[in-house]
Amino acid sequence: MAKEFLLTDDEFKQIVAMVYKACGIVLGDHKREMVYSRLARRVRKLGFDSFSRYLGYLDSHKEEEFSHFINSITTNLTSFFRENHHFKFLSDTIIPELIQKNQQTKRVRIWSAGCSTGEEPYSIAMTLAGLFPSNWDVKVLATDLDSNVLQKASTGEYSASSVTGLDKSHLENFFLRSKSADIYKVKEQLKSKIHFKRLNLLQEWPMKGPFDLIFCRNVVIYFDKPTKENLFERYADILVPDGYLFLGHSESMGKEQKRFKSLGKTIYRKV
Repeated sequence: MAKEFLLTDDEFKQIVAMVYKACGIVLGDHKREMVYSRLARRVRKLGFDSFSRYLGYLDSHKEEEFSHFINSITTNLTSFFRENHHFKFLSDTIIPELIQKNQQTKRVRIWSAGCSTGEEPYSIAMTLAGLFPSNWDVKVLATDLDSNVLQKASTGEYSASSVTGLDKSHLENFFLRSKSADIYKVKEQLKSKIHFKRLNLLQEWPMKGPFDLIFCRNVVIYFDKPTKENLFERYADILVPDGYLFLGHSESMGKEQKRFKSLGKTIYRKV
């Protein structure tokens, strides 16, 4: 069946190069269909009849269109307490350790890098709830490249189907349910622990840290090896001594990475 719009090899290569330059994401030939279907929505919405015309528009209207372009390409698939063993390790091992270690400062900083629609940082905040004394300063920074998903994350509103994995106590303690729309809204008390911010991981970071723990799960899977290695070095620089880094289930560090030690189950500790 003929496609609605023509996407030539050169145009696909141009898109791949722009995405890599902007955010380090590597798009192989096997991603061509995904790129086509996602960007076709923008081509259609703007009333163009080809990718050629869309790319010309993107070139001359970068300020208005480029974030829509990047948002269209980036993948956002997440759920509450995804890879639950990470949250168990956080509650059973890391938090008791931090209570001992940070006794003087009473300060804890966690970064959810690539937070998507917010399920990860809210899961972190739910895990932390009630485990630190009330006079401690405990905050989660949640960042993502995609401004659309950040908008959803910061509102903290989820459909009934999105919260099916949560147990009854989580729903009662941390959400308000709107029965008319069947929407679950994160309570302000939990939301206040998280600061949402748009951030390109490959550009300059405005925050200085240090962080006790970084979640960067299902993000580096899109990067090539040099980009990954550089990012791991930067994470090591901004983590406290013995700080932790969590990666996604299909991600790993190369054996040449000397600044982290693997604890298994994609949990790493800064050496």
